[in-house]
Amino acid sequence: MNIFRLLILGALFCCNSTYSEKSQAKSAAKNATKSLSDKKPGKLTKEVLLGTTLKGILENMHFSKKDLGNDVSKKAFAEYIKRIDYGKQFLLKSDINSLKQYEKSIDDQIASGDLTLMQTAAKMLKSRQVSVQKFVFERLKKPFNLNNNLKYVIDSEKREHAKSLEELNQRWEKILTLDILEKYSEYLNEQNPDPTDKDYKKLLKKVPAKKLTPAQLEKKARESTTKSYTRIFNRLKKEKMSDEMDKFFNSVTKIYDPHTHYLIPDDKEEFDIEMSGKLEGIGALLREEGSYIKVERIIPGSASWKGKELKAEDIILKVGQGEAEPVDVVDMGLKEAVKLIRGRKGTEVRLTVKKPSGLKQVISIIRDVVEVSESYVKATIIQKKGDKKKYGYINIPKFYRDFQDRFGRNCTDDTRVALKKLKAKNVDGVVLDLRNNGGGALKDSQYITGLFIEKGPVVQVKNHDEKVEVLKDKDPSIEFDKPLIVLINRFSASASEIVAAALQDYKRAIIVGGEYSHGKGTVQAVVDLDNFIPPVGRKFSPFGALKITIQKFFRVNGSSTQYKGVTPDIILPDLYGHLESGERHLDYSLPWAKIKEVAHKDWDKFSYNVAKLKANSAKRIAKDKKFSKIKKSINWFKQRKDIKTKELNLKKYLAEKKMLKAKSKELEIDQIDKNIIIIDVDNSTLEEDKEKFKEFKESLQKDPFIEETLAIFKDISS
Repeated sequence: MNIFRLLILGALFCCNSTYSEKSQAKSAAKNATKSLSDKKPGKLTKEVLLGTTLKGILENMHFSKKDLGNDVSKKAFAEYIKRIDYGKQFLLKSDINSLKQYEKSIDDQIASGDLTLMQTAAKMLKSRQVSVQKFVFERLKKPFNLNNNLKYVIDSEKREHAKSLEELNQRWEKILTLDILEKYSEYLNEQNPDPTDKDYKKLLKKVPAKKLTPAQLEKKARESTTKSYTRIFNRLKKEKMSDEMDKFFNSVTKIYDPHTHYLIPDDKEEFDIEMSGKLEGIGALLREEGSYIKVERIIPGSASWKGKELKAEDIILKVGQGEAEPVDVVDMGLKEAVKLIRGRKGTEVRLTVKKPSGLKQVISIIRDVVEVSESYVKATIIQKKGDKKKYGYINIPKFYRDFQDRFGRNCTDDTRVALKKLKAKNVDGVVLDLRNNGGGALKDSQYITGLFIEKGPVVQVKNHDEKVEVLKDKDPSIEFDKPLIVLINRFSASASEIVAAALQDYKRAIIVGGEYSHGKGTVQAVVDLDNFIPPVGRKFSPFGALKITIQKFFRVNGSSTQYKGVTPDIILPDLYGHLESGERHLDYSLPWAKIKEVAHKDWDKFSYNVAKLKANSAKRIAKDKKFSKIKKSINWFKQRKDIKTKELNLKKYLAEKKMLKAKSKELEIDQIDKNIIIIDVDNSTLEEDKEKFKEFKESLQKDPFIEETLAIFKDISS
């Protein structure tokens, strides 16, 4: 329960570390574990070896150079309590007070291998789980009153640990009532499908011949809930020592930064498989947040990406295999949830998700391998009807590169080819779309920037030892020298932020997007711990791995891309503007910083009147219907965030559900703008390619950012 892992599905880091960086990691790891060789075999345990190794590597190699002392220990204790009981559903206030005696000794326990806190907490939690389990199953035998006036605090941060068993049981009464309400409403919807549902005709065919009475629906909901909790408690009983160590050690690594993470041996094996890129599944980056599994990012070219329904920040509540009874994954460890979500190509998985609005939706996805071709650079020509000028559009979903084959395909060469095609069509400018681009190969951020500037510095990389390396574009040739607009959003991270920042610093491009980009300006290296354990400890292998932050990126102007990200020249209302997404919203993220600016030559072939472009854009946005709808959507979502309680009354519950569905439909932007002309530069001939281009074309015609970008280009040329 609540393992809080970030499991990478189909991608490694936002920016890959170079060979020299990995060598540095290897050297630091060796130095950190050297002292272990002097210990006598009889005094060594796996816990001693693992703890000492992790402590040494964190202190000697992490960018922050932070000592694992009492300060880290105290923060790690608070994090550990969250991990073992995030929902405050098991431990009592007195239990937490009892564990507080170890609050400042986590550092000592890691160094000594005497993991008393972990062992004591695990034993205490098991005892409370047995007590709760007894209450839950006894309570589920009796009918629930669904016409009460109870309210449940759904935000665990706003809850305190229960002071007594009686108070804890009262909390569980509300939890179970909410579960029953959710299942009751599902069964009620099966009997009476909503005519406005897009799958209404399909749902109508599945309506049972004999409808259940309210009492029968409540009983069916209780039976289903009982099955769900049987699985949940059985899962809790099966947690292994490695799961406990995962929670314990990652409570410490989290304090260093959100991207530093200990991978237990099972996860290290999983990580190695993922690096091969040979995955069959839905293609989504997932993270564990409290009791929930949340979508971090959709992998370009994947089944989820092609389906277009699953989105970043969706919470996965249940996982079903085709038409089989779905499994509740709330409070399930990420690793276990992923096992349910993954599967063979061609099989169906049904995800019950909760959207940021609160709306629940069942999404059917046919599992598939990531279709690499869909994640490649795509180019087209966009033009406003009635305007003689036309503009190139290049979408880079990620910064891909085959490191095993130097002649293999990469995004720089593909972007260069796209630019040549667009130049041949005599376009008047280019849009470089880096929205939702989570990064990739660092060198491609150098090379792609170089396609638009003369030679010069692109990004500065600072090591944990304070040394700064300037990565440069050394090719004086310019592939494209006309106006350039770069689109970003809060899911543009790392390598894509480097490109946007460099082109902004050189005054080469106008950056357009939401308030800020993601703000991940760090590099991680993976240390395989087995390689650095002294011979006397090899009998305890495997030890797993440590993914650790070793470097930070800085712009040409000396400002870090970390935390703050890139602020666009022209800020537009963003569909994701309501989400608390990005480095600035992650606990213990490394701070923004500044170093010396590196000398560079600004773009001088022409200049942009940024103030004028910004003012003209603001006037258009104020009158635009699509952006007006986005603004309303942002404000509405922000208001919903303030709602921390849930009504446990059936009538009110169903009314809210109906309201959420209607509001979601009202705020949806799906109008196709026929005034935007999309021209295929690749002249697709295959029917499959034509269908893909049609989808691509319609997605651009629905996109208000594209319409505004064309208007900005018109301002640039006037």
